[in-house]
Amino acid sequence: MPLADEPRAVRPDDELDIAAVEDYLRRVVPDLEGALEVRQYPSGASNLTYLLTIGERELVLRRPPVGTKAKSAHDMGREVRVMTALRTSFPYVPEVVAFCEDHSVLGCDFYVMERIPGIILRRELPRGLVLSEPETRQLCTNVLDRLIELHTLDYRAAGLGDFGKPEGYVERQIRGWSDRYVKARTPNAPSYEKIIEWLVERMPGEVRHSVIHGDFRFDNVVLDSNDPFRVVGVLDWEMATIGDPLMDLGNSLAYWIDGDDPLLLRIFRLQPTHLPGMFSRDEVIDYYLERTGISCDDFTFYRVYGVFRLVVIMQQIYYRYHHKQTSNKRFKKFIWLVKYLHRYLKKEIKRR
Repeated sequence: MPLADEPRAVRPDDELDIAAVEDYLRRVVPDLEGALEVRQYPSGASNLTYLLTIGERELVLRRPPVGTKAKSAHDMGREVRVMTALRTSFPYVPEVVAFCEDHSVLGCDFYVMERIPGIILRRELPRGLVLSEPETRQLCTNVLDRLIELHTLDYRAAGLGDFGKPEGYVERQIRGWSDRYVKARTPNAPSYEKIIEWLVERMPGEVRHSVIHGDFRFDNVVLDSNDPFRVVGVLDWEMATIGDPLMDLGNSLAYWIDGDDPLLLRIFRLQPTHLPGMFSRDEVIDYYLERTGISCDDFTFYRVYGVFRLVVIMQQIYYRYHHKQTSNKRFKKFIWLVKYLHRYLKKEIKRR
């Protein structure tokens, strides 16, 4: 079984107009020969990702999900801009080949980029990739080093000095995600009012301004198939902006499940952070702060924010399922975790 991330048949809810895509590609990408074959990558509750194969050429198409209501979370032009700007200073960004704003093609904006072949880690290590505890630790630090590299690069020199609004970033995130939860709340979802109040009352000032990825985790990182300790790509830039890097680290740690976490968190684990040799969340924080030189005496605010933000994303997706904007049954279970994390976060804030 190959180690490389393998696409699958396109899910019925996510089908593309293949003829329209092929016609567009032949108009904007030179020297394409052969018939178009389309397959879909398995992750993606947010923007959808497809592998396009034409002869020997492999491209990747990214588009918003069908039925989406959260337009600001699916601004494809914004994603293209940050990727294009970062290519020279952060070489792990895929090269964008084409950006389409003509809705007669697929009914939405989308873009096409070069495929970065390699290994993408999901819930478990792929078969054939066996790592010792020291090797797992090396992999962990190599991936974290790419986040640190991103957070410490000069975004103004990269041409992103006017990208986003870094001043007041923390407050906008807390206010914005709180408003999004209220708007996406369904009758079976908990209030989260106490958690929102706790976050509003404890908002810190920004520690610094950096390029932040917004969704940096193992399944958005591509590893070299021949050297799985080497990062060759960082994907999914849809939430990238300029802001406080500790907020970005909080986002990442929302997905970081320790081996001794409660059972329900371990059931919903998306990446292999439970393995012996992986840092715990506390070790990630210590490593990051040491390497960046940022001071933070108590990370609890960023931890609670990151988990709450994940709750809002899940609730927005569940909202689409609840209102029959999608029939994808994967999303039905999201409400379970929204309810569980409500209890989990209430316990977290009571400790402070």
